[in-house]
Amino acid sequence: MSVTKDPAAVAGTPTKTLTGSLGVTAIVFMVVAAAAPLTVVGGAAPLGILLGNGVGFPSMYVVSAVILLLFAVGLAAMTRHVPKPGAFFTFVGYGLGRPAGLATAFLALLTYTAIQVSVHGYIGYLLSVTVSGLGGPTIPWYLYSLAGIAIVGFLGYRHIDLSSKVLGVLLVAEVGIVLLLVAAVAIRGGASGLSAAPFEPAHIFSGSPGIGLMFAIAAFIGFEATAIFRDEAQDPARTIPRATYIAVIGIGVFYTLASWALVMAWGPDNVIKVAGDDPGAMILKTTLMYLGPVGEAIINVLLVTSMFACVLSFHNVITRYQHSMSNAGVLPSRLGGVHHKHLSPHTSSIVQSITAGVLVVIFAVLGLDPVLQVFTWFAGVATLAIAILMAVTSLAVIVYFARTKQDRRLWNTVVAPGLGLIGLVGAAIVIIVNFPMLVGDVNAKGAPVFGLVSAVLLALIVLFPLFGLVQAAVLKRTKPAAYLTIMDAISD
Repeated sequence: MSVTKDPAAVAGTPTKTLTGSLGVTAIVFMVVAAAAPLTVVGGAAPLGILLGNGVGFPSMYVVSAVILLLFAVGLAAMTRHVPKPGAFFTFVGYGLGRPAGLATAFLALLTYTAIQVSVHGYIGYLLSVTVSGLGGPTIPWYLYSLAGIAIVGFLGYRHIDLSSKVLGVLLVAEVGIVLLLVAAVAIRGGASGLSAAPFEPAHIFSGSPGIGLMFAIAAFIGFEATAIFRDEAQDPARTIPRATYIAVIGIGVFYTLASWALVMAWGPDNVIKVAGDDPGAMILKTTLMYLGPVGEAIINVLLVTSMFACVLSFHNVITRYQHSMSNAGVLPSRLGGVHHKHLSPHTSSIVQSITAGVLVVIFAVLGLDPVLQVFTWFAGVATLAIAILMAVTSLAVIVYFARTKQDRRLWNTVVAPGLGLIGLVGAAIVIIVNFPMLVGDVNAKGAPVFGLVSAVLLALIVLFPLFGLVQAAVLKRTKPAAYLTIMDAISD
């Protein structure tokens, strides 16, 4: 890797091309870290068991993995034939046209910003209660969140290799402790013996499998971002597809195994009650029972580092989305700059840090609860938005290859993306129907109703892509030459 790759850099002018030598492992670490494995096992899985289909919840990870693996087939094919970064933005633009591409770009920014700021809120809460619980000073959650944003911003400003190394260490630690817990449960035979009860039809379709599927799909957010690192990858035509497949399969297997162990740890007859008593503490109770006080202390610390890894990974994704959009002429040109030493989209990183900081301050001023409101509301927005983004991208893949005939492999360009599209549209419908429950809009009987909070949050998912469509129309009318070069402006 060398800064002399870009002639502009040699001439002393700012370069807009990202370069790097990330391998499959480094990219997998970054996108899997975004999926926050320990956070999912400790937070989402207990809620999926409690509110979803109970004992059968682990099966929802299998269903989600199959749907997303089908989506990944089309994504990988598109990566080979559209050799540009930008991921959703680029692929939808090439498949469905520039207006759709811009709409997708702004929806993607909303998605990743929402999930990032939601986790920043949760980190602030965890650190606040942990420090005060250990006898330290009581500091408001938002100050911890702002400190976390500053650290993430520092790492995001520097070379991507530094972030990948930090994420690699944190990811190995959190995956390791969960696998150790799984092994302990298996060796001791769980609470009432090991079984395949979570995968039996009677349990799969019990309770509310739709809500279970919603929690399961949310757990995969981040794996699809492999394509955004194209310019910084070694041999991107091979590295990106391999990283995508490894990420989705690895996440699916890990979550299925971990949630199965969680059910076995308490037994199929007792696990729902345990989850209902305190879903947030379920992973800590389980670890205490099977790995003792030391294991509990370790996993408590790793819950925080897991969330930190998550926000760092999403910070890197967002900054690269902004970088690609800048080079396409739809965001200010300065966001497309690359640091002469760190070879990072440093200006974009600074802007993203400021954005996250401002949002946290706004939430603090409004008095929002960092978990029940900041985390839950905006995680819900991201979950629905990502399902829509993937569905639109699947459609774009089918249309692009039908029009260009560049790849005639039926499975890769029609069948797999088509099946993925059907699954993702179904998932989006399920999420919309159950969205009020995610944000607490329910009636006296606990049934979901579309109240003010639901309406406002769902409106964001409509307004952001609408802004992209309006921008495309304005550019087409006022700057037709710039409009025609939107997609081509993204660096190869």
